[in-house]
Amino acid sequence: MSDLRLSDAERQDALDVLEEHVRSGRLDIDEYGTRSAKVTAAKRVSDLVPLFDDLPSPRPSALVNGAAVPGVPVVTGESQMQRFLNASAVPIAIVVAIAVLVLSRGRLLIISVALPLVIAMLAGLRRRR
Repeated sequence: MSDLRLSDAERQDALDVLEEHVRSGRLDIDEYGTRSAKVTAAKRVSDLVPLFDDLPSPRPSALVNGAAVPGVPVVTGESQMQRFLNASAVPIAIVVAIAVLVLSRGRLLIISVALPLVIAMLAGLRRRR
């Protein structure tokens, strides 16, 4: 495939992936600043390749979805839905726990406390895989 131009959404996705690598401790703040500036200035998929070569999954969608540069292996990654669920599982669990607490008038307090904690632990286990 040809070296395609990046969309704003693909650049934002690459920045989100860099943030995930900072959260996991693979990048420090200085490296994040340098790489995020290069992502923001990137015009083509090939501009992203050196920024993610030394990092494991997750990868930006532009590098995963087959838009990669010739000679650069395409890495299969998690789907957009999986990434959404991984990112939003704990906030959704908190909202559900608050609703359970309000609707049960405080009688199910243990569920309201335990639900977000269990979901957070499960999400953490999934990210380690």
